[in-house]
Amino acid sequence: MTTNEPLRIGLVSISDRASTGVYADQGIPALQTWLGSALTSPWQAATRLIADDRESIEKTLIELVDRERCHLVLTTGGTGPAPRDVTPEATLAVADKEMPGFGEEMRRISLNFVPTAILSRQVAVIRKQALIINLPGQPKSIRETLEGVRNADGDVVHVGIFAAVPYCIDLIGGPYAETDPAVVKAFRPKSAQRPN
Repeated sequence: MTTNEPLRIGLVSISDRASTGVYADQGIPALQTWLGSALTSPWQAATRLIADDRESIEKTLIELVDRERCHLVLTTGGTGPAPRDVTPEATLAVADKEMPGFGEEMRRISLNFVPTAILSRQVAVIRKQALIINLPGQPKSIRETLEGVRNADGDVVHVGIFAAVPYCIDLIGGPYAETDPAVVKAFRPKSAQRPN
């Protein structure tokens, strides 16, 4: 684990229409807003808006990890069953290790809201020093999968996937990232926690 190094996060929105200007991208702004509220330690973003094209997705992920030295890459879009949805295939193609728990949990979280969550094919992988996670395409779904499910009183009843992200980044050699527990409480074993 490194100290005082900002967490470098690649944010990739994958959409044919948004990348050609047919409509405004909502994925990157949603991710930036959520990360701004969730992370309390320093972070920097490298953003990319690209088409649903496997070669472009693979090249972008490689660039963000290998050259931009991102510790975390979050993609949004291109994870459904349609012919142009190839984000999971591109992500797996550049992976050193697959992290299946993230995809399983994202689908389980989304099933609290829509039965079509079973059509989502999000995956997560490790490439070199980076964790890459495919997120859903809609801003509401992005927040729900990262943050978790809350009841009417605002209490978390199903923990979001981001609770496990900081410790995963620790384990692959990235900087120590801290979160605002009011948004999402990062979980680490006691032996991996730093004093406040």
